[in-house]
Amino acid sequence: MENFNFVQLDFGFECEPESTQKKSSKSNKKRSNDFVFNFMDCLTSPIIVFKSAWKDTIPRDILKNIKLSRLLCSMQQEEMASLTETLAYMMPRTYEAPMPTEWVNIYTWLGLQYAIQFKNSGQLNAMTEITPSKLSEYEMGRLNSLRSWIYDKRRKALKDRLKIAEKSETNILSENQKVLFEE
Repeated sequence: MENFNFVQLDFGFECEPESTQKKSSKSNKKRSNDFVFNFMDCLTSPIIVFKSAWKDTIPRDILKNIKLSRLLCSMQQEEMASLTETLAYMMPRTYEAPMPTEWVNIYTWLGLQYAIQFKNSGQLNAMTEITPSKLSEYEMGRLNSLRSWIYDKRRKALKDRLKIAEKSETNILSENQKVLFEE
């Protein structure tokens, strides 16, 4: 297969030409490790919620749909928290104090997206009346940065959990081996 080199021409736009970089191919072992970690992330990572006394008020149907939403995001190769997960994060915050308008719009829009995705007709009818049809660029930027932050925290928590489990396994193994060699 031929590699084509592309040249960008300047048509008066003020942007730098893109440099052509060769893609580095990952080894199969690295890809399979990434796949396994991503799959574990979707199914076993903790749910990150706003630190509040209200964190127990998140409805169970939202909590049980988070794993499915994570899997859907993973299949779409989004490296961000799912919309359902972001909704669950924001929910306890809404009970604390009034929020700025842009966050209210984001929160209600997330609720509408949840109702659309999981076909809650009662919620859907109520949400369409109060929710903006689409978010502004600014609000979308804030939402995406929150989703990325939640994703990073979730993966860090899973890595920490795996490190702790690995250390405890190592300790148990070394103790078992000592017992084997004692007479």
